[in-house]
Amino acid sequence: MKHTKTVYFSLGSNLGNRILQLQKAIFEIAKNVGPVTQISKVYQSPSWGFEGDNFLNICIAVTTALNPQKLLDTVLAIEISLGRVRTAEKGYQSRSIDIDILYYDQEIINTEQLEIPHPQLHLRKFVLAPLADIAPQFYHPKLQKDSRNLLQECRDKGIITPTNYTLYSTPESFFGQLQFIAIEGNIGAGKTTLARKISQDFNGKLILERFADNPFLPKFYEDQARYAFPLEMSFLADRYQQFTDDTQQFDLFKNFMVSDYDIYKSLIFAKITLQEEEFSLYRKVFNFMYKEVKKPDVYVYLYQHTPRLLDNIKKRGRDYEQKIPSDYLDKINRGYLDFIKSTPDTNSLIIEVSDLDFVAHKEDYQEILQQIIAFMLTKKRKL
Repeated sequence: MKHTKTVYFSLGSNLGNRILQLQKAIFEIAKNVGPVTQISKVYQSPSWGFEGDNFLNICIAVTTALNPQKLLDTVLAIEISLGRVRTAEKGYQSRSIDIDILYYDQEIINTEQLEIPHPQLHLRKFVLAPLADIAPQFYHPKLQKDSRNLLQECRDKGIITPTNYTLYSTPESFFGQLQFIAIEGNIGAGKTTLARKISQDFNGKLILERFADNPFLPKFYEDQARYAFPLEMSFLADRYQQFTDDTQQFDLFKNFMVSDYDIYKSLIFAKITLQEEEFSLYRKVFNFMYKEVKKPDVYVYLYQHTPRLLDNIKKRGRDYEQKIPSDYLDKINRGYLDFIKSTPDTNSLIIEVSDLDFVAHKEDYQEILQQIIAFMLTKKRKL
Protein backbone atom coordinates (compact mmCIF):
# COMPACT_ATOMS: atom_id res chain seq x y z
CA MET A 1 0.00 0.00 0.00
CA LYS A 2 1.41 3.36 -1.06
CA HIS A 3 1.97 6.03 1.56
CA THR A 4 -0.28 9.03 0.94
CA LYS A 5 0.20 12.73 1.52
CA THR A 6 -2.25 15.58 2.10
CA VAL A 7 -1.82 18.27 -0.52
CA TYR A 8 -3.41 21.72 -0.49
CA PHE A 9 -4.17 23.45 -3.79
CA SER A 10 -5.27 26.95 -4.73
CA LEU A 11 -7.50 27.15 -7.82
CA GLY A 12 -8.56 30.26 -9.71
CA SER A 13 -10.29 31.26 -12.94
CA ASN A 14 -11.16 34.57 -14.58
CA LEU A 15 -11.95 33.49 -18.16
CA GLY A 16 -15.07 31.88 -19.61
CA ASN A 17 -17.51 30.09 -17.33
CA ARG A 18 -15.39 30.50 -14.21
CA ILE A 19 -17.42 28.35 -11.83
CA LEU A 20 -17.62 25.52 -14.38
CA GLN A 21 -13.86 25.70 -14.91
CA LEU A 22 -13.28 25.32 -11.18
CA GLN A 23 -15.69 22.41 -10.98
CA LYS A 24 -14.09 20.63 -13.94
CA ALA A 25 -10.67 21.12 -12.37
CA ILE A 26 -11.84 19.53 -9.12
CA PHE A 27 -13.25 16.53 -10.99
CA GLU A 28 -9.98 16.11 -12.91
CA ILE A 29 -7.89 16.39 -9.75
CA ALA A 30 -10.09 13.80 -8.03
CA LYS A 31 -9.66 11.47 -11.00
CA ASN A 32 -5.94 11.92 -11.62
CA VAL A 33 -4.40 13.03 -8.31
CA GLY A 34 -6.49 11.55 -5.51
CA PRO A 35 -9.65 11.98 -3.43
CA VAL A 36 -10.70 15.57 -2.79
CA THR A 37 -11.40 15.65 0.94
CA GLN A 38 -12.22 19.32 1.49
CA ILE A 39 -13.41 22.24 -0.63
CA SER A 40 -13.48 25.82 0.61
CA LYS A 41 -16.08 28.46 -0.03
CA VAL A 42 -15.84 30.12 -3.45
CA TYR A 43 -14.47 33.67 -3.29
CA GLN A 44 -14.46 36.44 -5.85
CA SER A 45 -11.39 38.64 -5.99
CA PRO A 46 -9.86 41.27 -8.27
CA SER A 47 -7.06 40.22 -10.59
CA TRP A 48 -3.71 40.28 -8.76
CA GLY A 49 -0.68 41.88 -10.34
CA PHE A 50 -2.35 42.82 -13.65
CA GLU A 51 -5.50 44.37 -15.16
CA GLY A 52 -8.13 41.74 -15.86
CA ASP A 53 -11.57 40.41 -14.98
CA ASN A 54 -12.35 39.27 -11.45
CA PHE A 55 -11.32 35.79 -10.38
CA LEU A 56 -13.20 33.06 -8.63
CA ASN A 57 -10.88 31.34 -6.13
CA ILE A 58 -11.01 28.24 -3.94
CA CYS A 59 -8.68 25.97 -2.00
CA ILE A 60 -9.01 22.20 -1.79
CA ALA A 61 -7.37 19.42 0.19
CA VAL A 62 -6.44 16.21 -1.62
CA THR A 63 -5.01 12.88 -0.50
CA THR A 64 -2.47 11.58 -3.02
CA ALA A 65 0.14 8.89 -3.49
CA LEU A 66 1.93 10.91 -6.20
CA ASN A 67 5.43 12.18 -5.50
CA PRO A 68 5.97 15.95 -5.85
CA GLN A 69 7.33 15.88 -9.41
CA LYS A 70 4.61 13.56 -10.67
CA LEU A 71 2.07 15.75 -8.90
CA LEU A 72 3.36 18.84 -10.68
CA ASP A 73 3.34 17.10 -14.07
CA THR A 74 -0.23 15.93 -13.50
CA VAL A 75 -1.44 19.38 -12.47
CA LEU A 76 0.14 21.02 -15.52
CA ALA A 77 -1.53 18.43 -17.77
CA ILE A 78 -4.90 19.14 -16.15
CA GLU A 79 -4.46 22.88 -16.75
CA ILE A 80 -3.71 22.26 -20.43
CA SER A 81 -6.72 19.96 -20.78
CA LEU A 82 -8.92 22.75 -19.41
CA GLY A 83 -7.65 25.33 -21.87
CA ARG A 84 -4.80 26.95 -19.95
CA VAL A 85 -2.38 28.57 -22.38
CA ARG A 86 1.00 29.64 -21.03
CA THR A 87 2.97 32.19 -23.02
CA ALA A 88 6.52 33.47 -22.95
CA GLU A 89 5.34 36.92 -21.87
CA LYS A 90 6.48 38.02 -18.44
CA GLY A 91 3.98 38.88 -15.71
CA TYR A 92 0.52 37.66 -14.78
CA GLN A 93 -2.28 37.13 -17.30
CA SER A 94 -5.92 36.13 -17.40
CA ARG A 95 -6.40 32.38 -17.39
CA SER A 96 -9.15 29.82 -17.76
CA ILE A 97 -7.72 27.86 -14.85
CA ASP A 98 -4.81 28.22 -12.48
CA ILE A 99 -3.85 25.38 -10.12
CA ASP A 100 -1.10 26.08 -7.57
CA ILE A 101 0.35 23.54 -5.14
CA LEU A 102 0.45 25.25 -1.75
CA TYR A 103 1.55 22.49 0.63
CA TYR A 104 2.70 18.89 0.30
CA ASP A 105 2.11 17.79 3.88
CA GLN A 106 4.78 19.52 5.95
CA GLU A 107 7.54 18.96 3.41
CA ILE A 108 9.83 21.72 2.20
CA ILE A 109 10.77 21.27 -1.47
CA ASN A 110 13.02 23.55 -3.48
CA THR A 111 13.93 22.42 -6.98
CA GLU A 112 14.32 24.17 -10.29
CA GLN A 113 10.72 23.34 -11.20
CA LEU A 114 8.91 23.29 -7.88
CA GLU A 115 8.96 25.25 -4.62
CA ILE A 116 6.78 24.09 -1.72
CA PRO A 117 5.34 25.76 0.32
CA HIS A 118 4.26 28.08 -2.46
CA PRO A 119 6.60 31.07 -2.05
CA GLN A 120 3.86 33.71 -2.24
CA LEU A 121 0.90 32.08 -0.53
CA HIS A 122 1.30 34.23 2.62
CA LEU A 123 1.11 37.40 0.50
CA ARG A 124 -2.20 36.65 -1.18
CA LYS A 125 -5.50 37.11 0.59
CA PHE A 126 -7.37 35.29 -2.18
CA VAL A 127 -5.30 32.21 -1.26
CA LEU A 128 -5.32 32.59 2.51
CA ALA A 129 -9.07 33.21 2.92
CA PRO A 130 -10.17 29.92 1.31
CA LEU A 131 -7.19 28.10 2.85
CA ALA A 132 -8.31 29.24 6.30
CA ASP A 133 -11.73 27.69 5.57
CA ILE A 134 -10.34 24.19 5.19
CA ALA A 135 -7.03 24.28 7.09
CA PRO A 136 -7.25 27.01 9.72
CA GLN A 137 -4.66 25.40 12.01
CA PHE A 138 -2.29 24.05 9.36
CA TYR A 139 1.18 25.45 10.09
CA HIS A 140 3.37 26.86 7.36
CA PRO A 141 6.53 24.72 7.74
CA LYS A 142 8.85 27.71 7.16
CA LEU A 143 7.00 30.60 8.77
CA GLN A 144 5.62 28.50 11.65
CA LYS A 145 2.26 30.26 11.57
CA ASP A 146 -1.12 28.74 10.86
CA SER A 147 -3.48 29.84 8.09
CA ARG A 148 -5.61 32.05 10.34
CA ASN A 149 -2.60 33.98 11.59
CA LEU A 150 -1.19 34.37 8.10
CA LEU A 151 -4.55 35.75 6.93
CA GLN A 152 -4.73 38.21 9.82
CA GLU A 153 -1.21 39.47 9.12
CA CYS A 154 -1.57 39.60 5.31
CA ARG A 155 -1.12 43.13 3.93
CA ASP A 156 -2.86 42.38 0.63
CA LYS A 157 -5.47 45.16 0.16
CA GLY A 158 -7.55 43.24 -2.36
CA ILE A 159 -11.26 42.90 -1.55
CA ILE A 160 -12.16 39.22 -1.21
CA THR A 161 -15.89 38.50 -1.42
CA PRO A 162 -17.41 35.12 -0.51
CA THR A 163 -20.04 33.85 -2.95
CA ASN A 164 -22.80 31.28 -2.50
CA TYR A 165 -21.56 28.93 -5.19
CA THR A 166 -21.18 25.32 -4.09
CA LEU A 167 -18.67 22.94 -5.66
CA TYR A 168 -18.49 19.15 -5.44
CA SER A 169 -15.68 16.65 -5.10
CA THR A 170 -16.94 14.18 -7.74
CA PRO A 171 -19.67 13.99 -10.41
CA GLU A 172 -21.39 11.42 -8.18
CA SER A 173 -21.65 13.91 -5.32
CA PHE A 174 -22.90 16.59 -7.71
CA PHE A 175 -25.70 14.44 -9.08
CA GLY A 176 -26.44 13.04 -5.63
CA GLN A 177 -27.34 16.46 -4.20
CA LEU A 178 -29.86 17.07 -7.02
CA GLN A 179 -32.19 14.36 -5.68
CA PHE A 180 -34.35 14.21 -8.83
CA ILE A 181 -33.60 14.85 -12.51
CA ALA A 182 -36.22 14.60 -15.25
CA ILE A 183 -34.98 14.01 -18.81
CA GLU A 184 -37.62 14.99 -21.36
CA GLY A 185 -37.80 15.19 -25.12
CA ASN A 186 -39.86 14.50 -28.19
CA ILE A 187 -40.56 11.01 -29.49
CA GLY A 188 -37.20 9.55 -30.54
CA ALA A 189 -35.06 12.27 -28.90
CA GLY A 190 -33.08 9.79 -26.77
CA LYS A 191 -34.43 10.67 -23.33
CA THR A 192 -34.62 7.05 -22.13
CA THR A 193 -31.09 6.30 -23.31
CA LEU A 194 -29.67 9.37 -21.58
CA ALA A 195 -31.57 8.72 -18.34
CA ARG A 196 -30.29 5.14 -18.33
CA LYS A 197 -26.66 6.24 -18.88
CA ILE A 198 -26.81 8.84 -16.12
CA SER A 199 -28.36 6.39 -13.67
CA GLN A 200 -25.70 3.78 -14.41
CA ASP A 201 -22.75 6.17 -14.28
CA PHE A 202 -23.72 8.03 -11.11
CA ASN A 203 -25.72 5.45 -9.12
CA GLY A 204 -29.19 6.89 -9.69
CA LYS A 205 -32.54 5.21 -9.27
CA LEU A 206 -33.93 4.89 -12.80
CA ILE A 207 -37.59 5.72 -13.39
CA LEU A 208 -38.76 4.78 -16.87
CA GLU A 209 -42.11 5.54 -18.40
CA ARG A 210 -44.08 2.36 -19.11
CA PHE A 211 -45.88 3.16 -22.32
CA ALA A 212 -45.57 0.09 -24.53
CA ASP A 213 -48.40 -1.71 -22.68
CA ASN A 214 -50.97 1.01 -23.37
CA PRO A 215 -53.65 -0.64 -25.55
CA PHE A 216 -54.83 2.67 -26.99
CA LEU A 217 -51.47 3.78 -28.41
CA PRO A 218 -51.41 1.74 -31.65
CA LYS A 219 -55.09 2.58 -32.22
CA PHE A 220 -54.39 6.27 -31.66
CA TYR A 221 -51.80 6.37 -34.46
CA GLU A 222 -54.41 4.82 -36.78
CA ASP A 223 -57.34 7.05 -35.76
CA GLN A 224 -56.33 10.04 -33.63
CA ALA A 225 -59.75 11.70 -33.42
CA ARG A 226 -61.44 8.61 -32.04
CA TYR A 227 -58.83 7.44 -29.57
CA ALA A 228 -57.20 10.68 -28.37
CA PHE A 229 -59.27 11.17 -25.22
CA PRO A 230 -59.12 7.57 -23.88
CA LEU A 231 -55.41 7.47 -24.72
CA GLU A 232 -54.58 10.67 -22.83
CA MET A 233 -56.74 9.75 -19.84
CA SER A 234 -55.18 6.30 -19.58
CA PHE A 235 -51.69 7.79 -19.90
CA LEU A 236 -52.47 10.29 -17.17
CA ALA A 237 -53.80 7.63 -14.80
CA ASP A 238 -50.85 5.32 -15.46
CA ARG A 239 -48.24 8.08 -15.19
CA TYR A 240 -49.72 9.45 -11.99
CA GLN A 241 -49.81 6.05 -10.33
CA GLN A 242 -46.34 5.05 -11.46
CA PHE A 243 -44.78 8.45 -10.85
CA THR A 244 -46.06 8.78 -7.30
CA ASP A 245 -45.09 5.20 -6.47
CA ASP A 246 -41.58 5.50 -7.88
CA THR A 247 -40.71 8.96 -6.57
CA GLN A 248 -42.01 8.31 -3.05
CA GLN A 249 -40.05 5.09 -2.60
CA PHE A 250 -36.60 6.19 -1.51
CA ASP A 251 -33.80 3.76 -2.39
CA LEU A 252 -31.12 3.75 0.31
CA PHE A 253 -28.59 2.32 -2.13
CA LYS A 254 -29.01 5.06 -4.76
CA ASN A 255 -27.75 8.64 -4.70
CA PHE A 256 -30.64 10.29 -6.55
CA MET A 257 -33.51 9.65 -8.98
CA VAL A 258 -33.50 10.17 -12.73
CA SER A 259 -36.55 9.68 -14.95
CA ASP A 260 -37.09 9.68 -18.68
CA TYR A 261 -40.30 11.71 -18.31
CA ASP A 262 -42.07 14.26 -16.16
CA ILE A 263 -45.79 13.98 -15.55
CA TYR A 264 -46.34 17.44 -17.07
CA LYS A 265 -45.85 15.82 -20.47
CA SER A 266 -49.40 14.52 -20.13
CA LEU A 267 -50.76 18.06 -20.40
CA ILE A 268 -48.45 18.90 -23.32
CA PHE A 269 -49.56 15.92 -25.37
CA ALA A 270 -53.21 16.32 -24.41
CA LYS A 271 -53.28 19.92 -25.58
CA ILE A 272 -52.07 18.78 -28.99
CA THR A 273 -54.39 15.80 -29.42
CA LEU A 274 -57.67 16.75 -27.70
CA GLN A 275 -60.56 18.88 -28.81
CA GLU A 276 -61.14 22.06 -26.81
CA GLU A 277 -63.97 20.64 -24.67
CA GLU A 278 -62.07 17.43 -24.02
CA PHE A 279 -58.94 19.33 -23.04
CA SER A 280 -60.89 21.54 -20.61
CA LEU A 281 -62.15 18.45 -18.77
CA TYR A 282 -58.77 16.78 -18.95
CA ARG A 283 -57.01 19.81 -17.48
CA LYS A 284 -59.24 19.84 -14.40
CA VAL A 285 -58.28 16.25 -13.63
CA PHE A 286 -54.62 16.93 -14.40
CA ASN A 287 -54.36 19.99 -12.15
CA PHE A 288 -55.69 18.01 -9.21
CA MET A 289 -53.10 15.27 -9.74
CA TYR A 290 -50.17 17.57 -10.53
CA LYS A 291 -50.35 19.27 -7.12
CA GLU A 292 -49.50 15.95 -5.48
CA VAL A 293 -46.46 14.82 -7.50
CA LYS A 294 -42.76 15.42 -6.84
CA LYS A 295 -41.20 18.14 -8.98
CA PRO A 296 -37.69 17.65 -10.44
CA ASP A 297 -34.68 19.68 -9.29
CA VAL A 298 -33.71 20.08 -12.91
CA TYR A 299 -35.85 19.53 -16.00
CA VAL A 300 -33.69 18.70 -19.03
CA TYR A 301 -35.30 18.94 -22.46
CA LEU A 302 -33.44 17.26 -25.31
CA TYR A 303 -34.29 19.20 -28.44
CA GLN A 304 -33.92 17.52 -31.83
CA HIS A 305 -35.19 18.86 -35.13
CA THR A 306 -37.93 16.85 -36.81
CA PRO A 307 -35.91 15.17 -39.61
CA ARG A 308 -33.52 13.69 -37.02
CA LEU A 309 -36.49 12.55 -34.90
CA LEU A 310 -38.08 10.80 -37.88
CA ASP A 311 -34.77 9.10 -38.64
CA ASN A 312 -34.45 7.90 -35.02
CA ILE A 313 -38.03 6.64 -34.99
CA LYS A 314 -37.42 4.71 -38.20
CA LYS A 315 -34.23 3.15 -36.81
CA ARG A 316 -35.80 1.87 -33.60
CA GLY A 317 -38.48 0.17 -35.63
CA ARG A 318 -41.67 0.30 -33.53
CA ASP A 319 -44.41 -0.51 -36.01
CA TYR A 320 -47.06 1.75 -34.50
CA GLU A 321 -44.69 4.78 -34.63
CA GLN A 322 -43.76 4.54 -38.30
CA LYS A 323 -46.78 6.57 -39.47
CA ILE A 324 -46.25 9.51 -37.08
CA PRO A 325 -46.53 12.66 -39.25
CA SER A 326 -43.81 15.29 -39.07
CA ASP A 327 -46.28 18.04 -38.19
CA TYR A 328 -47.30 16.09 -35.06
CA LEU A 329 -43.65 16.05 -33.92
CA ASP A 330 -43.43 19.78 -34.67
CA LYS A 331 -46.43 20.40 -32.43
CA ILE A 332 -44.90 18.37 -29.62
CA ASN A 333 -41.66 20.37 -29.80
CA ARG A 334 -43.62 23.62 -29.70
CA GLY A 335 -45.69 22.34 -26.79
CA TYR A 336 -42.61 21.55 -24.72
CA LEU A 337 -40.94 24.85 -25.57
CA ASP A 338 -44.11 26.77 -24.65
CA PHE A 339 -44.25 24.92 -21.33
CA ILE A 340 -40.62 25.76 -20.55
CA LYS A 341 -41.12 29.39 -21.51
CA SER A 342 -44.25 29.73 -19.38
CA THR A 343 -42.80 28.07 -16.26
CA PRO A 344 -39.54 29.88 -15.46
CA ASP A 345 -39.37 28.40 -11.95
CA THR A 346 -38.96 24.81 -13.17
CA ASN A 347 -35.15 24.94 -13.53
CA SER A 348 -35.55 23.96 -17.17
CA LEU A 349 -32.53 23.40 -19.41
CA ILE A 350 -32.85 22.99 -23.17
CA ILE A 351 -30.01 21.01 -24.75
CA GLU A 352 -29.72 20.96 -28.55
CA VAL A 353 -28.85 17.38 -29.48
CA SER A 354 -29.68 17.34 -33.19
CA ASP A 355 -25.98 17.13 -34.06
CA LEU A 356 -24.93 14.99 -31.08
CA ASP A 357 -24.70 11.22 -30.75
CA PHE A 358 -24.18 10.61 -27.04
CA VAL A 359 -24.38 6.85 -27.50
CA ALA A 360 -21.60 6.48 -30.07
CA HIS A 361 -19.43 9.40 -29.00
CA LYS A 362 -18.24 9.78 -25.41
CA GLU A 363 -17.38 13.44 -25.96
CA ASP A 364 -21.01 14.19 -26.90
CA TYR A 365 -22.19 12.52 -23.71
CA GLN A 366 -19.66 14.54 -21.70
CA GLU A 367 -20.89 17.72 -23.40
CA ILE A 368 -24.43 17.03 -22.18
CA LEU A 369 -23.23 16.30 -18.65
CA GLN A 370 -21.20 19.51 -18.61
CA GLN A 371 -24.22 21.54 -19.72
CA ILE A 372 -26.29 20.08 -16.88
CA ILE A 373 -23.53 20.71 -14.33
CA ALA A 374 -22.89 24.28 -15.55
CA PHE A 375 -26.60 25.07 -15.50
CA MET A 376 -27.16 23.81 -11.97
CA LEU A 377 -24.00 25.38 -10.54
CA THR A 378 -25.30 28.75 -11.71
CA LYS A 379 -28.92 28.10 -10.71
CA LYS A 380 -27.96 27.21 -7.15
CA ARG A 381 -26.10 30.47 -6.72
CA LYS A 382 -27.84 32.86 -4.29
CA LEU A 383 -25.89 36.10 -4.60
